[in-house]
Amino acid sequence: MNVGFALVLLWSLPITNVLAELPVPQNLTLLTLNTEYLLTWDWDREQTTTGNTVTFTAEYMGKYKMQRKKKNWSRVCERTIHTHCNFTGSDLHYLGMYVLRVRASADGLNSDWVLKDFCPDKDAALGPPSRVELAPVGNLLDVTISDPLTSTQGSMKEHVLSLYYHILYWSLSDDPRGLKPNVVNSNNNLVTLPELEAWTWYCVMVQSRYDYYNKTSGYTAPQCMQTEGDTQWRQIFLYFLVSLVVCFLLVLLPYTFFRFYRVLKHTFYPTIQLPAYIQEYLCDSSLGSEMPILLTPESELCCDNLSVYAEVVLLEIHIAPPFTAPPSGLQHDSSRHSRQGSEGSGDSGVYSTEEAPASRVLVVGVSQSGETMKWRRSSWRRWGKSLETKEFRMRELWMCASEERWRARGALGGKTDTLKLMTSRLKDITQIKRHISKVRV
Repeated sequence: MNVGFALVLLWSLPITNVLAELPVPQNLTLLTLNTEYLLTWDWDREQTTTGNTVTFTAEYMGKYKMQRKKKNWSRVCERTIHTHCNFTGSDLHYLGMYVLRVRASADGLNSDWVLKDFCPDKDAALGPPSRVELAPVGNLLDVTISDPLTSTQGSMKEHVLSLYYHILYWSLSDDPRGLKPNVVNSNNNLVTLPELEAWTWYCVMVQSRYDYYNKTSGYTAPQCMQTEGDTQWRQIFLYFLVSLVVCFLLVLLPYTFFRFYRVLKHTFYPTIQLPAYIQEYLCDSSLGSEMPILLTPESELCCDNLSVYAEVVLLEIHIAPPFTAPPSGLQHDSSRHSRQGSEGSGDSGVYSTEEAPASRVLVVGVSQSGETMKWRRSSWRRWGKSLETKEFRMRELWMCASEERWRARGALGGKTDTLKLMTSRLKDITQIKRHISKVRV
């Protein structure tokens, strides 16, 4: 019997030595945040005697199942070469208690399991609020806080019912570094900060807290906002004055620049240039340059005498020719009194003796036989005659026609046909008056 026990002992010694050659993982640690869980461990690869790649296997099971004879482990990572395993998606209840284990494997050999207890409600770290927003309400500030998020983008308040927020705020003017901040605790997502001053900058940081297991998160980044309040009249006047100055500058500066530009342009580039016959005396043309000639004090400027006279306008006065009496052999028959055309060559009367072009004159004449008075309109040859000259000549013709009428009455000597002759002459005189009126118009 002693010999058999000795043989069994000798046979088991090599196996024990082989199993002892593969060490177990060291320093199992859980990195957690809200509902995210990452199991890590340490492994010294120099401890491996085989030199082959070492793999790891990680599993979990509810702690209440450890008392059962048949244990049902849930495997999360199998034959991974990494020294960590993510248990986030393993459906671990936040209030449950679990046992996690890890072992190493190499060349068909497995190390012993290393166990670690884990309770998310107790061991998982609590994260800060996911978002913080500030909004001024008069001389107060409203702080809007968003809950920490789970791995499925849900609110942590679903798992931690007693979650609340620790708020720190301070004034930048009184405490720029925030060494003595004010504190407000609230489990609400909308918090109004009290006792603030109007038109003052305040900074805010928020922290999540869970007192049952004494959990505290990190603070959010500082956010600053200025409070508001009633606008003072001094500020209103200051804003109006600044806006007025800005508008004045916006209008004045372009106008000043434009005027300055025009002055420079007209000074160096005038629009009206000097004539060439003057510029040739200002520049030294013999040297082929455009530089002006500089006069020395000893030089004399000689100029010819220049006389300016006003233009003399000569006035011409034209006297009408004397009137010639009609012949004595004037016929008494009124039927011989007729109007003749301007083509008759035996007409005599007053005509214009001037040769100036583009002028018009009304000519009235009496035939040599004394029988009728003829009208003829001829072309004036000068447009410079005035209306007074026309009227003067028309009056002379009127006087001549009146004298002819009385002479004709004396020649008849009181005969019976005087009435007929006078009637014919009166018609001629009436036509003369009409033509005079037209000339005046």
